[in-house]
Parts: sequence; structure tokens; C-alpha cells
Amino acid sequence: MVEKKSKDKKYVSVFFEKYNIVVIFLLLCAFLSVLSPRFRTFSNFINILRQSSIYAMLGFGMTFVMLTGMIDLSVGSVVALSSCITGLCLVSDFGIFPSILMGILTGFGCGLINGVLITKWRVPFFIATVGVMFSARGTALVITNGNPVSGLPRAFFTLGGGYIGPVPNPVVIAACVFVIFYIVLTQTKFGRYTYCIGSNQLAARFSGINVDKYLTLIFGINGFTAGLVGVVLSSRLRIGSPIIASGYELDAIAAVAIGGTSLLGGEGSIVGTVIGALVLTVIRNGLTILGVSTFFQQVIMGIIIVVVVAIDMWRRGE
Repeated sequence: MVEKKSKDKKYVSVFFEKYNIVVIFLLLCAFLSVLSPRFRTFSNFINILRQSSIYAMLGFGMTFVMLTGMIDLSVGSVVALSSCITGLCLVSDFGIFPSILMGILTGFGCGLINGVLITKWRVPFFIATVGVMFSARGTALVITNGNPVSGLPRAFFTLGGGYIGPVPNPVVIAACVFVIFYIVLTQTKFGRYTYCIGSNQLAARFSGINVDKYLTLIFGINGFTAGLVGVVLSSRLRIGSPIIASGYELDAIAAVAIGGTSLLGGEGSIVGTVIGALVLTVIRNGLTILGVSTFFQQVIMGIIIVVVVAIDMWRRGE
């Protein structure tokens, strides 16, 4: 009897350790639903999905980076630069598809620059990504003279502002990216190498993995998702803006960390990032509905990030 109770406790412990973020998310939704009837409306549910899709897309790329034990602080600025490049191409009659491609490639290129700085020039990832952060935001301001790029074609607005049935297009795009990245991370050599590099980079090198190549590609993937978000936001806002996405790099890091990816690398998942993005959005959405000041919301989010990282360090015995 005692042995059975011990096993039951063990199963509960394992279950909570594996699905704790899901449990927290469900309890959070239930709590906010009780506090405010507005929270549980269908329109608010759609708003949560739409906003969380942005955090999720940024988080997908950041997941790869954080699995290697690094972070990328440039993604918010890269989103803004990609938005401006997309807008400038559209008003220059490049066509919608080539303009979208240019915006995404801009993000991918910025990611590759981060990767090259880190792997070839041996610049610490923190310094490299901060440098690209300032450079990308500055470039966006220079090429637009600090003004939003307006006069975009109406057909472009469907990408970020349209719907497929009741589902916003950004949610559909995020779902497609999720499927692709989930397969890459769980079913391919690239995914296995990403985990290996994060677990022990030196051992990965000794085992024959071209660590520099994979790290460069990983940062390129992160830049790709930032570029994609820049395009989607341009479509949704109907402008190319050099000042959008300020602080989005911290939102992406928070979503990934809340979703269970360790800042020390080697542990995490794309599925966790989705839940983390939803938790992040639900917290902000709920606080806004309850009338909590946006300034105080930043305090709460900062505390959450610190607590999540502290729990991860404690769990790992650091």
C-alpha cells in the first residue's frame, strides 16, 4: 500500500514537472475568467491568438538560439528594419511577393551577420547581437528619415489583417512555421545537432559537428523569423515603421523561457514556446482588461522572467 502511494506521488511529480506550464496556463485562464467576463469572450480569445502568434513566431527562432545556450537581443530591431525594407520595396513597385521576400531576407541576413560575428570573429554573443540591434534600428531610421512608410497597396494588408474563416492570418502563418520548425527540431540532424551544441559545445566539436556552421545557420533562422514578423506587422499596421517592435526581443526570450527552454542550453521545445507565448499574452491581456497600468505590467513581466530563470537554475542545481 505504501509502495503504491509512493508510485502515485512519483507519477504526479513527473506529470507536473513535464506539464507544469500547461497547468499554470489553464489555471491562469480560469482565474482571469472569474475576475472578468470580458476575458472569456470570443473576440478577446481571437485577440489573444493574434498577439500570441507574433510572440510565438519570434520565439520559434529564439528557441533554436537559446537551445545553444545563447540569446539574441537584436530581433526587435531586425523586425523594424524588415518592416521598413518591405514598405520601401512596396512603394517602389517591386510587387507584393518580391517585397515580402526582401523583408524576410533582410531578417535572415541580419541573423547570418550575428552568426558570423560570433563564430568567425569570436565576438561574444551578447556584444554581437547588441551591436546588430543598434545597427539595424539605426539603419531603419536612416532609410526612412525616421518616418513611417505609408501608401502600401491594399492587397498587402490581407497578409496580416485578413482571416481564414474566424482565424486571423497571423495565427495561420504561425501554425505553419510551428509545424516546419517542430519537424526540423525533432526529426532532423539539424535539430539533434542544435541540442548537442547546447548540451556541450566542446564535445560536439570533438564528435565532428561543424559547430560554427550550425550556429551561423541557427542565428540565420532566428533572423528569418524576425524578418517574417516584420512583414506581418507591416501588413497588419499598414505601414513600414522604424520604431515598431521595441522590446520584442525580451518578449521572445520570455516566451521561450516560460515555455521551459533553459537559458543554459540543451533543453527545451517548440511546443513549450507556444505555451509560453500564450501565457505571456494571457498575462498581459488579463492585466489590461483589469485596468492595470502598462508600467506596472512591465514590472510584473520582469519579475516573472527572473523567477522562471531562478527556478531553472535551482532545478539544474546551479
